Amino acid sequence: MKRKLRMGMVGGGPGAFIGDVHRRAARLNGDIELVAGVFGTDVAKSRECGKELFLDPARVYPDYKDMVAGEMKLPADERIDFVAVVTPNRMHYPISKAFLEGGFHVLCEKPISMSSKEAIDLKATLVKTGKLFALMHNYTGYPMVKQARQMVADGALGTVRKINVEYSLGWLAAPNAGKQASWRVTPSEAGISGCMADIGTHAQNLIHYVTGLDIVSLNADLATFVPGRALDDDGSVMLRFNNGARGVIFASEVATGEENNFVLKIYGDKAGLEWRQESPENLIFRTNDAPMQVYRRNWAGVGEAAKKASHLPAGHPEGFLEAFANIYRAFADAIIANLNGEKNPTGDFPGIEDGISEMRFLEALVKSSNTGQWVTM
Repeated sequence: MKRKLRMGMVGGGPGAFIGDVHRRAARLNGDIELVAGVFGTDVAKSRECGKELFLDPARVYPDYKDMVAGEMKLPADERIDFVAVVTPNRMHYPISKAFLEGGFHVLCEKPISMSSKEAIDLKATLVKTGKLFALMHNYTGYPMVKQARQMVADGALGTVRKINVEYSLGWLAAPNAGKQASWRVTPSEAGISGCMADIGTHAQNLIHYVTGLDIVSLNADLATFVPGRALDDDGSVMLRFNNGARGVIFASEVATGEENNFVLKIYGDKAGLEWRQESPENLIFRTNDAPMQVYRRNWAGVGEAAKKASHLPAGHPEGFLEAFANIYRAFADAIIANLNGEKNPTGDFPGIEDGISEMRFLEALVKSSNTGQWVTM
């Protein structure tokens, strides 16, 4: 295929942090071009955003339903190939469903929906339409996360026994944290959970991505520290996995002074691994009978998956934006394979099953926190 993929976007208008991240990441590999969109519910501001992005005004639509209809009317060689959905949580499901039914591939921000019922319905739509779906859990795109995954799969840790994850932020410590924070603790916009839906799902997803293990039961304690909030801004969860391992997720958005302190620790009967998002170039490997080893991105000893996900030579730090770009690149490769006639192409990106799993996780932890009991997934 000798052209760029044509991308649409719903959401990500003026003042939206994550929408701009998606646009920058999609451009990074040079194979995707943004050509259409709906950049918020304020039509005038959306059109102004489209103008700033140098889009054809005719393809900056009033709402997502008009966008689906408008793109379907265009010749096949002009309409978008896929859409990126970067709205607040409540719109992820209806927008994704509408574009799938319109014949478009979809990349959606997490969490996938407001309930597991919606997520399961979206899977049925996906199967019916034969389109491709990617869920943006960007931390799976980091090279040294991929290295950790490979080392676990190769047996370097032995049998996994313990998994500890911390994700601490301070941005919701004050009552008035701004527009981008406020909708995340509003049930009508975010769903049944605040902090855990926002960052706890990243922890749950990263555990599964790196270890391949599934949570079978959990015991959660959710808290809302800032008066007036209807959803959690802090949470702790004890986990039991399908291989007998135990784990803990500690997630907080009221951890005053913390920036993006996302830490994954995995312990097996042979060795342990540690990865920190704030120093993502390093993967720490520990045993009881040798000095600690630090694997560095793009150095000797790093596997092919990590090398493929690296954009720059060692010593030129990579991070957040490049991780997003790696998800876009993997999804773009799958779309190109589909356009070239390959049936059901796959790639190294989270998908529909991850979306269903995260919603079941959220429902289980809310139930557990409300009842004070262990809940089976």
